[in-house]
Amino acid sequence: MKAIINNPILRGFHPDPSILKVEDTYYLAVSSFEWLPGIRVYCSQDLVNWSHETDILTNQVDLLGNAANCSIWAPQISYANGQYYCVYTNVRNTTRPFKDCRNYLITAPTIHGPWSEPIYLNGSGFDPSLFHDQEGRIWLLNALWDYRKDTPNKSVGIVLQEYCEAQGCLIGDRVPIFSGTQLAKTEAPHLYYHNECYYLLTAEGGTGAGHAVTVCRSKTITGPYEVDPHFPMMRAYQREDSPFQCTGHGSLTIAPSGEWVMSYLMTRPVEGAAILGRETALQTVYWDHEGWLRLSNNDTIPDQTIRLASDAQKQRASPAVFIDDFKESLQKAWNGRRLLPNEEWCNLSERPGYLRLIGGESMQSNFHKHLLAIRQQDFCFEAETVMEYHPQSFNQMAGLSLFLNEENYLFFYVTYDEEEDKVLRLLRCCEGEFHLFPDKLPLAAASEPIGLKVVGSYLEAQWFYRQSQTWYPFKKQNIQFLSGGFTGNFIGISAHDLDHFGKSYADFEYFTYQGKDPLDDGSLKIEKEG
Repeated sequence: MKAIINNPILRGFHPDPSILKVEDTYYLAVSSFEWLPGIRVYCSQDLVNWSHETDILTNQVDLLGNAANCSIWAPQISYANGQYYCVYTNVRNTTRPFKDCRNYLITAPTIHGPWSEPIYLNGSGFDPSLFHDQEGRIWLLNALWDYRKDTPNKSVGIVLQEYCEAQGCLIGDRVPIFSGTQLAKTEAPHLYYHNECYYLLTAEGGTGAGHAVTVCRSKTITGPYEVDPHFPMMRAYQREDSPFQCTGHGSLTIAPSGEWVMSYLMTRPVEGAAILGRETALQTVYWDHEGWLRLSNNDTIPDQTIRLASDAQKQRASPAVFIDDFKESLQKAWNGRRLLPNEEWCNLSERPGYLRLIGGESMQSNFHKHLLAIRQQDFCFEAETVMEYHPQSFNQMAGLSLFLNEENYLFFYVTYDEEEDKVLRLLRCCEGEFHLFPDKLPLAAASEPIGLKVVGSYLEAQWFYRQSQTWYPFKKQNIQFLSGGFTGNFIGISAHDLDHFGKSYADFEYFTYQGKDPLDDGSLKIEKEG
């Protein structure tokens, strides 16, 4: 019996997958960048259906002040001797020619923790991974960054160094083991031992259109490493026939049937814009007669659909649904921007049945921005909320947003106007250029809750507001600019007070998100009980 897997398996912003099998359970950990809690982990029993299991980084990390597209890069999870290991990079700054990054290790008895305090490893590069050898030794690999290079990307290959668990630090000399190919930008090392050889998988060509997977091997862990003569083994560059683009960052596991499977990241651009960001997919692979890893389709572009010998249940592939009525605790899919969602700024106890967001810093702050958001997982979707808010100043605002990063977002919000009192407005920041639309909708019943909704359809978003149980259109916007960089678009609710931090607040009654089948022209209706 064959199980059919339609890719991507993790839709929306889920880059840099690290796949791990422990007993009969598979785990996938992905990068989180500026969003907390960090390092989201999904689990599966069959590689077919995946569910959000946990988030590893909760209170162990400080991201305040980190620039966009920095913070938590390329985590790797591993397991040995009854213990889980997670290594990750916290990138503080990427202003050329330098890259300020710190690699850390944390451990736990279970995937749910409790996770240890971070052990600092090094800062020489990024994308760390661990290899546990047959003798019980632990090796750290990471990309090495050399600011002296005159190219924009200054990765000079992969280095290896032993980690001593007893001492809690790296020991011995750092050994360069792979300087990369002419594809350059060598990163994301993952090391495996197979058929008496060490196989090194790396990402090359950058994480954009040229992204690739290159394989090399050696009889000894420190090299020298021989490059696959037919490299790269995966690359969609200049292949218009590929269903996915930007394919790379491979990580290996073995299916229950014994088939080899590689997780990797990819994009699904619409008119050149990857609005959903980098997503996670699976590809079946095999070892050829010369011992090199190949895609099962004998091409270098992956399959949109793969088949595994399995008695797994049918893949759940319906559009995503997310509902939070704020009755008890926050749904775990929520994310804060550099801030962990907690009672200090997103409060469920002050007014039972509502989420109270305390007014924080502006949308463009890299510090205490009180934005609560979820990933956009579908090209077409509806998201809505109902809010009670009583601003007393133009510097107080709260509402609904589409948010890529501090330089690219749309904010549909309620604020105060000296002439009209309480009003509804829309602002846009595109590539760092701020634009406040002149439209100001007076809200006649100042005490009445206001409904806010956004309907996304590929590269367009239509904003709606609701008063007296009736929805009215406000403005439609092209959202192509909400793509690019290392992340993907988020949908969020927020409150801001630039007059007095923490003084004002907005109460949200509920938030819903529903993906929409692009072939369905009917209106989505999400009913909230009560």
